[in-house]
Amino acid sequence: MELKDYREKINGIDEQMVKLFEERMEISAEIAKYKKENGLPIFDGARERSKLKSVNEQLPEHLQDYGLSLYSLLMDLSKTYQYRTTGGGGETSRQIETAIRNTPALFPEKATVACQGVEGSYSQIAAEKLFKYSNIFFFNSFDAVFSAIENGLCRYGVLPVENSTAGTVNRVYDLMLQHHFHIVRSVRVKIDHNLLVKPGTKLKDVREVYSHEQAISQCSGFLSTLSGVKVTPVENTAIAAKLVASSERSDVAALSSRSCMELYGLACLKASVQDSSNNYTRFVCISKDLEIYPGADRTSLMMVLPHTPGSLYKVLSRFYALGINLNKLESRPLPERNFEFMFYFDLENSVYSPRFTQLMADMDNISEEFIYLGSYSEIV
Repeated sequence: MELKDYREKINGIDEQMVKLFEERMEISAEIAKYKKENGLPIFDGARERSKLKSVNEQLPEHLQDYGLSLYSLLMDLSKTYQYRTTGGGGETSRQIETAIRNTPALFPEKATVACQGVEGSYSQIAAEKLFKYSNIFFFNSFDAVFSAIENGLCRYGVLPVENSTAGTVNRVYDLMLQHHFHIVRSVRVKIDHNLLVKPGTKLKDVREVYSHEQAISQCSGFLSTLSGVKVTPVENTAIAAKLVASSERSDVAALSSRSCMELYGLACLKASVQDSSNNYTRFVCISKDLEIYPGADRTSLMMVLPHTPGSLYKVLSRFYALGINLNKLESRPLPERNFEFMFYFDLENSVYSPRFTQLMADMDNISEEFIYLGSYSEIV
């Protein structure tokens, strides 16, 4: 036989499979209606285990793993279709629809905003990119920023969540979960670290450098060239500049931004000393209430998945099947659970797309815990 002959056989089998798939899904929908009318749950774990056992027994040993993968996915798709046909989209889908309906058409130009640090911080730069007129309140910690929003002192908070070289700021995500806050917009800020000193201080005079621990990490190459210099972490790069400006010492320096140089009257000994010139930090604007503004094409999710083979694959297969681009996937262990993980996802897809609506309806039903952080647009 020639290759074209084999392909003709495959095509004939596929035609039958497509028809049978359609028939199977329609019967699944009828089963879902019956279950709804009789108060029965869509998911029946015993039935699924029995079905997979039966499939396993009918296949030759060398095809059993493939058959189990195929039928596991097929049953997941059936459940999704059943939820969809019976209107069981889940609470998240309803929250999103309500937020889209109630959010104003324009992102506000003016707002009271909470930031961590002091004046001159990168968070302030991010806030000023997000809002035309911002009344910024500065706080010593991320926790205090969340408390300010929780207590109504500020409507929004602007916090770093990811750096292109240092990675994710996990503490912010932890607080998002703790407070049940949402992301309403994001912005990327170019990070440019400079060695700032009091006017008149020479490089040979510097004995101690202050900065945030991430900035220190991002400038490790430059710092290694400074012999005998102590490096001291502080809460924020702007706080580092403020410490240098207020210090009675003339042998201290800060790794900070040029805006801090002007703000605190410092001089720049070395400009752009970060290891990578392509150094950006992504900041998010957070709020207590779910707000989804027009143009939202990015979504952030968090999920706890069952500690079973293929659980992550089942989620990723949904993204692939619906043509939804995945910008970020990251996992971190859950400290209170052995060998279980929380997964972070950033998706790229319009919030108004039918595919997005279908995905959100699925997510409630395929994870142990699903947290929708928000849909928003990003300023670059």
